[in-house]
Amino acid sequence: MNSVFSSSDKIGDIVARFPKAGEIFTKYGIDFCCGGHRSLSEAIQEKGLEEKKVLERLEKGYQDTIGQALTDIDWRQAPSNSLIDHILNTHHVFLRRELPQLSDLTTTILRVHGASHGDVLAKVHRLFHTLKLEVDQHLIQEEEIVFPLLKEYAENPDPGQLDKITDLNGGLIEVHEGAGGILKELRKVTDQYKLPDDACRTYMMTYTKLEGLESDLFQHIHLENNLLFPRFEG
Repeated sequence: MNSVFSSSDKIGDIVARFPKAGEIFTKYGIDFCCGGHRSLSEAIQEKGLEEKKVLERLEKGYQDTIGQALTDIDWRQAPSNSLIDHILNTHHVFLRRELPQLSDLTTTILRVHGASHGDVLAKVHRLFHTLKLEVDQHLIQEEEIVFPLLKEYAENPDPGQLDKITDLNGGLIEVHEGAGGILKELRKVTDQYKLPDDACRTYMMTYTKLEGLESDLFQHIHLENNLLFPRFEG
């Protein structure tokens, strides 16, 4: 049987073909959003992983989906405006719901468990709120400025707008890189979201939601960096 994936494939291309690969890459600590332009072999070497095992995991995950009723849309083929609407209605809605909740939760566990775990929880609180500030501003910029411009261009292409679009998208990619860095630091300071023995339900919920935020943001960034923005390059 021929292999579906190769280590020479770009990470972003693999996730575009097989979205659940994002979950596999996250478990291996492989950046598929901001680092989606790199080949899989580069990431494997950087992380000191066994190439054969990673490829086998990808192949198994892919084969497990064969014959199942897949609901994943191939966003590589979808119209740009449909992809934008998906990002808005799925990922932006998720963030507007989860960010305020996580703000309260990270503050609560710092107050309650700060005496015994303050070294970790103070960092979690600071990192999360730095991320929240950046993401809140990012959502406004996308919703009010960038996405309307992309939709307008998709309907009525104007080459004179491409330089402006390229500059705006470049700025968003820089924010993505910053957000990705904070997410990686959160995972590092929490020791892969390992819970202490005295963790309460709120502590557990906070870590679970932070991991969910990481997963959603990585997928969000992947769709923009690797699929949406390249369509508007001059």
